[in-house]
Amino acid sequence: MKALGKVRPEHVKKIARELVDRFPNKFSVDFQENKKAVESLAQISSAKLRNRIAGYITRLLSIAHAEAAEESSEESSEDEPENEG
Repeated sequence: MKALGKVRPEHVKKIARELVDRFPNKFSVDFQENKKAVESLAQISSAKLRNRIAGYITRLLSIAHAEAAEESSEESSEDEPENEG
């Protein structure tokens, strides 16, 4: 059975993607830092919505970092010579 992801409203995703596109250096994989950054960069009406946006940004960046780490490990394994013999 395949694990299901969290359901997030499209407006949360749209705001999160726009903030990451406009301010890529302001966010990290730390939720608490992202929560403060969202609060300072956008006027969000409620703490719940701010937290959902910050959480989605954290998830997006965690996935991006995991993919980057996977690519770098694949490149380093390709650079190593194979042992023959």
